[in-house]
Amino acid sequence: MTTAAKLLARKQALLERLQEDPGPHERDEIERLLAEIDAALNLLDQTGPGETSDEQ
Repeated sequence: MTTAAKLLARKQALLERLQEDPGPHERDEIERLLAEIDAALNLLDQTGPGETSDEQ
């Protein structure tokens, strides 16, 4: 499984947890994790397929 696929799977799982109406502290943690995943996905999108950030 690629890094992007793993991130997307993790994002989906977190979004499903949000649907379960978690408490405020858990909701904050989920939203923080989602922001981290989105940032990582954006970074992967910028580097393009088959590249790493070290190759730029």
